[in-house]
Amino acid sequence: MTRIAPRTANPATVRRLAESGLHPALARLYAARGITDPRELDDSLATLIPPTELRGVDDAAILLADAIEAGARMLVVADYDCDGATACAVAVRGLRAMGADIAYLVPNRFEYGYGLTPAIVQLAAQSEPDLIITVDNGIASIDGVEEARSLGIATLITDHHLPADALPQADVIVNPNQPGCTFPSKALAGVGVMFYTLLALRAELRTRGAFDDGKGPNLATLLDLVALGTVADVVPLDHNNRVLVSQGLARMRAGQMCPGVRALFSAAGRDASRASTFDMGFGLGPRLNAAGRLADMSLGIECLITDDMARAMNIAQELDRLNRERRSIEADMQSDALLALDGFDPGQRASIALFERTWHQGVIGIVAGRIKEKFHRPVVAFAPGDDGQIKGSGRSIPGLHLRDALDLVSKQCPDLILKFGGHAMAAGLTIREADYARFADTFEAVVQALIDPADLTRRVDTDGPLETGFMTLETARHLEHAIWGQSFPAPVFDDVFEVDNQRLLKDKHLKLALRKNNARFDAICFNYAEPVPAAIRVAYRLAVNEYNGVSSVQLMLEHIEPA
Repeated sequence: MTRIAPRTANPATVRRLAESGLHPALARLYAARGITDPRELDDSLATLIPPTELRGVDDAAILLADAIEAGARMLVVADYDCDGATACAVAVRGLRAMGADIAYLVPNRFEYGYGLTPAIVQLAAQSEPDLIITVDNGIASIDGVEEARSLGIATLITDHHLPADALPQADVIVNPNQPGCTFPSKALAGVGVMFYTLLALRAELRTRGAFDDGKGPNLATLLDLVALGTVADVVPLDHNNRVLVSQGLARMRAGQMCPGVRALFSAAGRDASRASTFDMGFGLGPRLNAAGRLADMSLGIECLITDDMARAMNIAQELDRLNRERRSIEADMQSDALLALDGFDPGQRASIALFERTWHQGVIGIVAGRIKEKFHRPVVAFAPGDDGQIKGSGRSIPGLHLRDALDLVSKQCPDLILKFGGHAMAAGLTIREADYARFADTFEAVVQALIDPADLTRRVDTDGPLETGFMTLETARHLEHAIWGQSFPAPVFDDVFEVDNQRLLKDKHLKLALRKNNARFDAICFNYAEPVPAAIRVAYRLAVNEYNGVSSVQLMLEHIEPA
């Protein structure tokens, strides 16, 4: 069962925003997302929270400045997703611009797993670094930091993940979510934390007179990477993150981006001059992530740090090939999952656990997400690991904090989960294969205890009807240009339409001609092959369709039910 739930907006707030010059449709949308003052929409860099408010960042700046002055060898240890890759590229590009001797290492997820483990430190030690800098990982790397300490290697942890009860004994930790940090935005992605660290370092080097021009490098040139990693990691787009994303998008639209980002736009067949958060989340991000899922994320990082356009294009084409391969593997795994769930009754369970010995570790997170979308249940999917272990990736629904749920499982059964980590909506874990059934039962009991039964009903949040007079290319362009993402969702409208015509495209996509108040609209619903009645209620996005050089409005249907 699905329930359509329109958002509400205070009429006085809508009027105030519209009077400030906002498009009337945008005024209503922003008001429904908690914006009460036009100043909250100021996306200038001057409105960013100052780096000095981020705990540990001044100490990190001193550590890095001292290392640069001493000619110390630095090594970035990155995570293997898009946030980790962009954070690594930001670190390498930014530190090199400030005179650092910098290299990077990204663990192969299938050999080393996640984070700064002792094994990764041993691998890193082969290049004899004086300082290891983690990006998008490290806050849980107690043993890895201790290993580095024993080898005489200093450590700087930059991360955004939630910490455990104990912190690693690193030289410096920069993480807005660490205890005692009062930074107002807890939603920074890993790439955002690294960007802030560079801002503080540049300020420190300025005080030391390190730059001939007194200013140092223009770090705004890194904002295309910051925007890409922030959107792809699906962190909440609070005001601070919206500023970072907006500034990065502006640079992309103006053609001011690194060769790797430009090449990724080309490989994805998308127009950078009209770049949107949708392009980053569904076009560029998946191609970078494909390297970490199927091969080695160093391929993605090389794409982002090279200044050779031809090399960037070659790498982007390889990333595109890997992404197509990932899609094929995902389709097979999804078929396996749906077969295993044949006859599954969501009314009888609050969660889903899946495991197949043929599944690919790098793709289980995507499959978990697809199954979550279909059944509206928290899902954990497992694939084989080493030494009798299986590795899981989970995706959650609103109302269940997945990492907290796994933490409760680990407290109830201390020997069950070997390791875990993550966020509210996504998490990873490792268990023994022999414990799979026990995990599934324990996880189910924990979810049932934590979740409100009402949250097990799928809810489509919408912005209600859109006036026919606003269902125009102008409005669609305004929506396309705005910043949308996690916790600041893209507009979805709902309304009743008459169906003038319907047909299937490629036997799986429903193409419709809809009518409302004598106005006619083209619409499409992907992966929906059922015929619909003469009148339907739909939830839809207002989009721009480009075909043969002609632009037109198209409704992208996300939910259909009889009127």
